[in-house]
Amino acid sequence: MKVAELTIERLVQYRRLLETLKEEGYRVVSSQQIGDLLGIKASQVRKDLSYFGEIGKRGVGYHVGRLRDHIAEILASPKIWRIALAGVGNMGTALLSNPAFHTKKIRFEALFDADQRKIGRDISGIHCWNYTDIPSVMAYRGIEILILAVPAKAAQSCVDLAISSGVLRGVLALTQGPLVVPDEIFVVRVDIMAELEKLLFFLKQPISTGSVVP
Repeated sequence: MKVAELTIERLVQYRRLLETLKEEGYRVVSSQQIGDLLGIKASQVRKDLSYFGEIGKRGVGYHVGRLRDHIAEILASPKIWRIALAGVGNMGTALLSNPAFHTKKIRFEALFDADQRKIGRDISGIHCWNYTDIPSVMAYRGIEILILAVPAKAAQSCVDLAISSGVLRGVLALTQGPLVVPDEIFVVRVDIMAELEKLLFFLKQPISTGSVVP
């Protein structure tokens, strides 16, 4: 079954919200309540959840714990994903210290950088190699995902090296600029400046336009 990328993004939002609601003692929640809290239409919430079977009752709503577990199972990875990080600057270091990137689903296997002061060291318990070693290290360790936290001018060369490893399947790009990859490699881009500009745009609008944007 082909599911739209935006649907998956909303599922992640639903799961996080349900975890919060459960911690706060809520037992039942409606699609209207979920929608209101996330700034999403209730009809969209119901449509997203219907992709994976009907698990709520009309007029009653969803059991918070069961719905959270159901979505978690949908999003669950069938294996541990091995990840490499290219660029151990301020942003890269912040990622390594974020508990969200240290779960049962994912495992950082390697770091890559061009800074000789970092190469050959263990940073946050993970060894850092020269970026030119990307193909051999990724191939040897079976690393299928590369997170890019390098300057835009270095992004494509890092991706090209990762592609040449023969094992790359996905890229999470935290850098600006276009990337050229084969069709079989999935790229997700997180442009923080673009998101900030979007926020600033909505902040200058009249309050009556709404305060939550999906």
